[in-house]
Amino acid sequence: MSKRNLLLAALVALAPQLASAHVTLDTTEAVAGSYQKIVLRVPHGCAGSPTTGIRVQIPEGAIAIKPQPKPGWQLSTKQGDYAHHYELHNTPIKSGVKEVQWSGGSLADEHYDEFVLRAYLAADLSTTEPLRFPVIQECETGIERWIDQDENAAHPAPALRILPKE
Repeated sequence: MSKRNLLLAALVALAPQLASAHVTLDTTEAVAGSYQKIVLRVPHGCAGSPTTGIRVQIPEGAIAIKPQPKPGWQLSTKQGDYAHHYELHNTPIKSGVKEVQWSGGSLADEHYDEFVLRAYLAADLSTTEPLRFPVIQECETGIERWIDQDENAAHPAPALRILPKE
């Protein structure tokens, strides 16, 4: 086998690992107008350094956020006004959780973990654009910013494809 073919075979074999090296969601599709469990998968630290914090920005249209506490980590949220007003169970919703942060823990680079929250996805969410959840991964040494809006970028924000409500 030529060097070129060996290199190509190695790249093909590594592609799944490279693709999964990002902070991602365990589910890539969700239905508008429904509750969704959002699971952020963290597969590594920052260049070998342990993860000590995960901060996720909540996109417009994801409301009624309830983060799951995680043993060994402190949980905090930031509240704010929504750009649009929503209705949930016949109740107007104008503000809510805009950011969730888990901090003070330690996730070794060689380990994997998940950070979970629940959201209601507004019925009028766009089905043509993904709903992105930008994540800042803080480590003992360094920070990874999973915030790019382009899924092919080096640090894409985790995203959900929104399906229409049936």
